[in-house]
Amino acid sequence: HNSARSQMAEAWMNHLCGDRFDAESAGLEPGALNPLAVAVMKEAGIDISGKTTRSVFDVLKAGTLFSHVITVCDESAAEACPIFLGPAKHVHLGFTDPSRVEGTQEEKLARVRVIRDSIRKAVEDFCRQA
Repeated sequence: HNSARSQMAEAWMNHLCGDRFDAESAGLEPGALNPLAVAVMKEAGIDISGKTTRSVFDVLKAGTLFSHVITVCDESAAEACPIFLGPAKHVHLGFTDPSRVEGTQEEKLARVRVIRDSIRKAVEDFCRQA
């Protein structure tokens, strides 16, 4: 979707190791930003409210070359993950889709906070190893 997980991963990557990487996010079906993702990132001190969603196909058409491609889709939920060809090192980090969380607003926020924190931890690990 490019509405939540990849937006959070991009923000964490640029925040935590932006001196070494310039992260961009894109998805198979761009749409509106997930308001839960915007809210939990704001709680963490990162404002993604002004971000726009992008299509993977637009990124590919632009011919941008990446050293690394990180996918964050949840393959265990039979979610489609984009495939990137070329020399980039591919890393898959699967996370639950925040748009699929259920419950009251507070329960949804609590679940998306867990996803946010999991993404941050994975990005921290990636930054240490890359």
